[in-house]
Amino acid sequence: MIAGIVIKSTGSWYQVRLEDDRVVDCRIIGKFRLNGKKLTNPVAVGDHVGIELEADDDTRGIIKNIKERENYVVRQSPRKKHDLHLLASNIDQAIVIMTIAQPKLKQGFIDRFLLMTEPYNIPTAIVFNKSDVYDEHDFEVLEFLRDIYVDIGYQVFDVSSIKGTNIEQLQAFLKDKTTLISGQSGVGKSTLVNALQPHLELRTQEISDYSGKGQHTTTFAEMHPLSFGGYIIDTPGIKTLSFNNLEPMDVAHNFREFFEASAECRFGGNCLHRNEPKCAVKEKVENGEISELRYINYLTLLDEIEEQNHWERHK
Repeated sequence: MIAGIVIKSTGSWYQVRLEDDRVVDCRIIGKFRLNGKKLTNPVAVGDHVGIELEADDDTRGIIKNIKERENYVVRQSPRKKHDLHLLASNIDQAIVIMTIAQPKLKQGFIDRFLLMTEPYNIPTAIVFNKSDVYDEHDFEVLEFLRDIYVDIGYQVFDVSSIKGTNIEQLQAFLKDKTTLISGQSGVGKSTLVNALQPHLELRTQEISDYSGKGQHTTTFAEMHPLSFGGYIIDTPGIKTLSFNNLEPMDVAHNFREFFEASAECRFGGNCLHRNEPKCAVKEKVENGEISELRYINYLTLLDEIEEQNHWERHK
């Protein structure tokens, strides 16, 4: 058995980098599950695996086992609502790339993304790209959101991959870490990655003039080394994020400021912060100590998860 790490997933084949830096194309035989749940992609970029080379071709192999993951990022499959999709595993941190404009900000996506990383205590930063196209109102929105997320312990960067604004600060954040990079389509993720690591030359594409929406440019997740130290795992642009793997209480416990405040709720850690009496979270929302915007997003997520019946969530 030869040890390696998965550096690219193409759906049916996986590129595995061996300890001697050779890269081998591998396939899998059999089924792998995650805590008994069905996966659309049983092997993730970042997985440490054991492989066996094919007898007649030492450039190809078979993945025989997956070592226990330190952590992973998982979402509901956009195509098969009963399945889960692994984005990456064994990461040190994550960044979600957003923009205030071009395309227009969808703020709720931030809280959905954080709901993927928070359960596994993965440090996550929020990066607002394309600051070179922001007008005065856009910068006001940026500062409003910065205050919300910095106050609860998340790092926030505003950058321009075109002008190079704050690129060095973001490089310092990435240095010597393995970082998952993701975001909604059209936010300039590939252009930003090319600015962070020149000569990587990821394929980029402009926003559709017709729809105003981003076009997918990354097709598969892939790990890239950084010349200044560390790795990034680039993932396909995400259109929607749903969660068939979570219960309502999981949402309550992973909005970090809600969980902290719940110690003061009458029902403590069993409070969903909706209609319960003497709820500290609702009180803090009313007096401005907890963001009303985050609270609205939280209620939306609760409703979505409850609308998926128990069988759908536990299939």
